[in-house]
Amino acid sequence: MSLWTAWKEVPAAERAERERALEFLAEDGFVVTSREVSRDGPWRLEIFGEGNRSTVAAALDDGWQWEELPDKDWVAENQRSFQPFAVGLFWVHPSHDPGRPSPELLPLRIDAGMAFGTGTHATTRGCLEMLARLDPAETERAVDVGCGSGILAIAMAKLWGRPVVGGDNDPQAVEVARENAELNGVGSLCRFEHAIGLQHDALQALAPYDLVVANILAGPLMELSQAFARAIRPGGRALLSGLLLEQADDIVALYRRRGFVPERHVDLETGGAVWRTLLLRRS
Repeated sequence: MSLWTAWKEVPAAERAERERALEFLAEDGFVVTSREVSRDGPWRLEIFGEGNRSTVAAALDDGWQWEELPDKDWVAENQRSFQPFAVGLFWVHPSHDPGRPSPELLPLRIDAGMAFGTGTHATTRGCLEMLARLDPAETERAVDVGCGSGILAIAMAKLWGRPVVGGDNDPQAVEVARENAELNGVGSLCRFEHAIGLQHDALQALAPYDLVVANILAGPLMELSQAFARAIRPGGRALLSGLLLEQADDIVALYRRRGFVPERHVDLETGGAVWRTLLLRRS
């Protein structure tokens, strides 16, 4: 079956809104990504799929460019380029290459695939660094919102040896997260559900949380701010990522209005852009 990609460059200010408008394609099994073409310049939105593209083309606006891709296993190609690395207290590695970690590091076995989150992106690395610094006594009840591959929930389960829940709006990601938890020996500690934000009975029943982790995008983080404020106990924390450095002030200002105060942050670079990970405490 033929593989194809479609791409379009959009102004940086429009990227988040336009990417949200393509979320329905991800729900139908297409891969939607974005990357900054140049610092403070346009962003390139990309869609990857296979087979007949007419349905997708009919749902898009003008200006998209299309290209047929060679018939190869792109997941395998991505896996081969994924090398083990250390971040915080963790050693992240693919199944085909465990590497040689220091004995004090906790191994996280995550393969590159359709679900977001191998740990290589600045946003995931920022979250892993922050998690390693938290006091276990203050993280008894934690949830991973937009869990993707499950890497952050798995990291929390390994780090603290206690149950963690997670949710994602992509049912395929939920299945991948469950498989990854089993591969990492924490299947009994991790529970993943198909959910939009915290909208699932299993996730709502565990509130109030000590920690809500959300490595998503700036737009959804803003949309979920009220739900997070309701779900986090006073003194609890929100660990937020998926936002560019220039978006951080708006996120902090909104969460201040919801009763949060910033504690610390981590800035890391990926693809020529600086991404900020925020730790906020609910007052």
